[in-house]
Amino acid sequence: MTDPHPLRTVTDAEFDAWARMIADTYGADRTDEELANQRAATALDRTVAAFDGDTPVGGASVYARLLTVPGAVMPVAGVASVGVAPTHRRRGILTSMMRRLLTDVYERGDEPIAALRPTEAAIYGRFGYGPATRGSLLRCERRSLRFRPGTDFGDGTVHLVDRARARPLIEEVYDRVRGGSVGWPDRDDSHWTVRLFDEPYARDGATSLRFAVHREPDGRVTGYALYRHKTAWDAASGSAGVVRVEELAALSLPAYAALWRFLAGIDLMPWIEYEGAVDEPLPHLLVEARAVRSTVVDRLWVRPVDVGRALAGRRYSAPLDLVLDVEDDFCPWNTGRHRLQADGDAVTCERTTAPADLRLTPAELGAAFLGGTTLASLAAAGLVRELRPGALARATRAFRGDRESFYPGGWAFPLY
Repeated sequence: MTDPHPLRTVTDAEFDAWARMIADTYGADRTDEELANQRAATALDRTVAAFDGDTPVGGASVYARLLTVPGAVMPVAGVASVGVAPTHRRRGILTSMMRRLLTDVYERGDEPIAALRPTEAAIYGRFGYGPATRGSLLRCERRSLRFRPGTDFGDGTVHLVDRARARPLIEEVYDRVRGGSVGWPDRDDSHWTVRLFDEPYARDGATSLRFAVHREPDGRVTGYALYRHKTAWDAASGSAGVVRVEELAALSLPAYAALWRFLAGIDLMPWIEYEGAVDEPLPHLLVEARAVRSTVVDRLWVRPVDVGRALAGRRYSAPLDLVLDVEDDFCPWNTGRHRLQADGDAVTCERTTAPADLRLTPAELGAAFLGGTTLASLAAAGLVRELRPGALARATRAFRGDRESFYPGGWAFPLY
């Protein structure tokens, strides 16, 4: 039977129509400049579309990236620009695209894991993705951001600089921070261009992007904050200004504290909003921790594409000898028992016929992969089954990281 909506890679001539169709599924437009930026970051041989005749009606793309994982940096297939036209929903197009992309990733053998940031959390679990990092939506009352006595702000200073001068400085800080920050992806030139895209129509009513950098007395830049001003309407108090912090990174606690002191000192802005890590240090630096209100949200979702290579590619916080019985209906090559042995930098994960200690699916492995979501919490929800007493506790300790994993980018994982 002929497929009514065949899948194939997108040609250069088809890219604009494909990208506009994807944007339209999210109720967005694309300017020529945005299309050019996206095209520069996109590998067409890893970009697929479903067609109705000559018209693209669904699409998705894979971006080869590097991701910091516990104890290592690993190649990751960043999945983004996923959409199906509203005229062609519920016809199996999304499932076909996901199967095609994950099969291609596996057969290439370059990236053992895939990652994405879904706009709807209910969609991707059935394809084997699990929520691996969480973020905290922080809303801070500026006048209450009083720092504890003795807070170390260092001897550095915060400066506002223009975009041209700021970009190489913040790129260097980002690269140094991401090496030790689980969940942070690399960014090449094209990804930075998209991350910093700042045309007026893309600001959601806010000002242009501001670039604050923290400089040490010897001239070294050790932190930055990207932020905007926005005037919002508050029903209780009328017009209220908000500082929207788009991204903040620092190489030391004094630089981090100094940047927040700077943000807290911006006049006429009663509120500061920022999406940070679940274990963000800011509340602990304050006299009144309740000045920071937080709402936890899921961020990066991870999917092991090759279970053996994925589990062997990261490090573990305790020695481990564990047999995992993996059930993977969507990528059947992963189904079976895998023996994971880890002791420091010596890590292997190989097929075995030995009795299993835990039974789970790739979605649970993906959720626990970056050390944030615990296997014990997944087991409490009935998603991981312990087959040998004590195995769950050992695995939970070994998979756990020192800090919560965090993804610092925007919604489109590979582009930000």
